[in-house]
Amino acid sequence: MKISIINGFFLPVPPLGGGSTEKSWFHLAREFAGRGHEVVSFSRRWSCLPNEEKAEGVVHRRLPGFDHKRQLWRNLLCDFVWSWRVYRQLPAADIVICNAVTLPMWLGRWRPRAGKVVVMTGRMPKGQYRRYSHLARILAPSLFVQERLLQENPLLAPNIRITGYPIHWSLLSTPQPVPAFLPPRGSADEVTLGFTGRINAEKGLLLLAEALQLLSQAPDLPPWRLLLCGPSDIQRGGSGSAFRARLMNRLSEAVGNTRVHLLDPQFNEQTLAAVYQRMDIFCYPSLAEDGETFGVAVAEAMAAGAVPVVSNLTCFRDFVRAGENGKVFDHTAGDAAIQLARALESLVRDTAERKRLASAACASVQRYDFPVFAGSLLADFATLAGIDAPPPSALIPTPP
Repeated sequence: MKISIINGFFLPVPPLGGGSTEKSWFHLAREFAGRGHEVVSFSRRWSCLPNEEKAEGVVHRRLPGFDHKRQLWRNLLCDFVWSWRVYRQLPAADIVICNAVTLPMWLGRWRPRAGKVVVMTGRMPKGQYRRYSHLARILAPSLFVQERLLQENPLLAPNIRITGYPIHWSLLSTPQPVPAFLPPRGSADEVTLGFTGRINAEKGLLLLAEALQLLSQAPDLPPWRLLLCGPSDIQRGGSGSAFRARLMNRLSEAVGNTRVHLLDPQFNEQTLAAVYQRMDIFCYPSLAEDGETFGVAVAEAMAAGAVPVVSNLTCFRDFVRAGENGKVFDHTAGDAAIQLARALESLVRDTAERKRLASAACASVQRYDFPVFAGSLLADFATLAGIDAPPPSALIPTPP
């Protein structure tokens, strides 16, 4: 098959500046090319990357893009300009995967030779799906996203598939060299709690600080520390320097400076895997009811052997099951901080339970590994394009 992949306007591919969408489609493109398909990837032009090259079987075409903006309307304007730039460059193909917002409004209707249009809903729908037509497939990361898609446009129902999100499970589950910037363990029984993601208020990090203050008051606990890793600047999705300072002050007041470490965001995948592997417990107390579509960081941490402790957002229910492979607390409850502290305390105290849940967590997300995920997509794409292929299996099944 001939497959075109359109990335967004503000990050490069390879994912030198981060971005779960860019990382996912970079690896999937290599998987597709490695199985003999012709793949062209469109992404933002970047100073250290050539405007056009072929690498590992994938043709990369890089066009002028834009930095991410604070205001939604400005981002939509940038996306519109980006969509037209890519549109004029698109080759004939069997499948065109579109990670832009405005381009799917006209692509399938005006240029059918570009291929059957596939959209992955990486961010929560914000009304654009009411204007989409001529889509062959919509890849929904979770049941929650599917429900929101159908609220916007019930006519899309036959074309939606729930897929989850791909992760580099093989890399994450294989021990990586420990980077020098990671603080050494204070003792063999020290437990590391961690968070990786945007340092943003909607991630519930102030709620985590409140829970950790309660945890620090629990008697006779094994030693523990907290690792935070991610960007705080607004350009990369954080809440800015003021929130970062407020959070760190709150954590310092709650548990002391020696227990808390804020690491720079890591874009090298081996290094990021090593950071995940240092974590015994992965805390993701997100409050973003309308923002979380799946939870890539949670799945990555699970693959690396950390036990997830997550808020009760609907999107996490597809792969985190309380008592089986993680713990869940009610972030909407009046005692949310107490619930979170209790969940963390039980895991810090009980080594055997922590190891049991960690093993189950790692095994349960293996189905999102890039080779498995790519194989399911390719089978579906062949059907969409009318190309002879073995009957496609269901796209990555969601456990009951």
